[in-house]
Amino acid sequence: MGIQLLPQSIQDKYEIHEWKHACAILSGDFPTEWQDIIDLLEQFCLCKSWLTVGGGRKSRVSESIDNFLYSRGWIEKEFATSVKVDERIMDSPTHKVDCYKNRIALEIEWNNKDPFFDRDLNNFRLLFDLRAISVGVIITRCDHLQDIFNSLGRGASYGSSTTHMSKLLPRIEGGSGGGCPILVFGITQRLYSEGC
Repeated sequence: MGIQLLPQSIQDKYEIHEWKHACAILSGDFPTEWQDIIDLLEQFCLCKSWLTVGGGRKSRVSESIDNFLYSRGWIEKEFATSVKVDERIMDSPTHKVDCYKNRIALEIEWNNKDPFFDRDLNNFRLLFDLRAISVGVIITRCDHLQDIFNSLGRGASYGSSTTHMSKLLPRIEGGSGGGCPILVFGITQRLYSEGC
């Protein structure tokens, strides 16, 4: 079943990739978090006004996704992890997860440098191996959005070395996420609106 578990409206609007039965795990074992993700994706719109303004600490895209999920009880989460060998305890820090709820970790990679994908996938692998998460989800942008950025005169701000789908897929297919089930959503041109 896999991706077919998602509503057709989401399948039509996003580029979707799944590994290790992530959809079945989410829909079967985490129905509340699954519904949160579906509701987020159903209401999301890529506003032209978000693309025409410059940088800042966090993009309007990431802020929109964060705020929606935070309103549903998701949180930014840092895990305190360590390794114990005999009596010696060594800290093994992970980076913060953008949005976390009930063993589901979700990262938004809209326009970071592409090594952030390595960080996210390594984090998913480690947290899954430690039984802290059951599924990792990444929302990023599709390559073809570059046409929109170029038409708005913002193409240089979204370069080839930043986070987008063709930078992510080879990393996952190469095993960077380890055994962690992963679900990826790519924001497509079909979500773009000039009216907001």
